[in-house]
Amino acid sequence: MRVLETVGFVALLLVLILVAFFARRRLIARNGGTIDLSVRLHTFVDGRGWAIGRGRFVGDELRWYRMFSLSWKPGRVLSRRDLAIALRRVPDERERMVLPANWTILRCANRKGTVEIAMALSTMAGFLSWVEASPGTVPDVR
Repeated sequence: MRVLETVGFVALLLVLILVAFFARRRLIARNGGTIDLSVRLHTFVDGRGWAIGRGRFVGDELRWYRMFSLSWKPGRVLSRRDLAIALRRVPDERERMVLPANWTILRCANRKGTVEIAMALSTMAGFLSWVEASPGTVPDVR
């Protein structure tokens, strides 16, 4: 009987975690202004380090939430006041295995350093317009 109780408890716990994932995603996207967005978390190995998630526009910030996380805090926050696009490129052969087709990679620079983000071509036009509409100054990315 103990085994059945343990299995039932584990199954209930898994269902609750799944419900929490979907509730979190729904609450993040609730007010609109979200896009599918991948962020490169590390560059230790070429073509690796990408994490999928959702980007949410809130005022002058793009807040990135990791897809498979229960954290309510964004994993990255990009402020358009000091954001510049340093490089635009297509995914290389290894990156094409982890990124969806027709996605483009943008290397963005700000006062804190650089970050690579990937998004669909259809999304990129809106993102670039959002960046260009910034009222702030743009850092020198040379």
